[in-house]
Amino acid sequence: MSKVYKAVVTVADRFVPGKLRPLWEHPAGPKTIFFWAPAFKWGLVMAGLGDLKRPVESLSVPQSVSLAATGLIWSRYSLVIIPKNYSLFAVNVFVAITSLYQISRAIKYQQALKEKETAKPSAQ
Repeated sequence: MSKVYKAVVTVADRFVPGKLRPLWEHPAGPKTIFFWAPAFKWGLVMAGLGDLKRPVESLSVPQSVSLAATGLIWSRYSLVIIPKNYSLFAVNVFVAITSLYQISRAIKYQQALKEKETAKPSAQ
């Protein structure tokens, strides 16, 4: 741990109320990277939610597939590590859900395009 981080934690230690002590002292609590990594990963979820308004033709299927796979893999991992990291689990479930939804949008769009192409020759 860096000296600055240790100093900040030491100062903050004095102000943590007794009721929040168990969370503060938890092996995956705010004193560790196990807390901060999932906290910052919520940015991916917010970006995924922002992409829900994105035009479907501009979605990247490979990107969505990789995010969905990452979310699923890390969701599983977060439950087998010690200590179990439920915040990591939650964020990765949401990463996977938003990505799977984007994949479904892209697949429906591609199917609709194919249906239009097959319908054109019969209309002539």
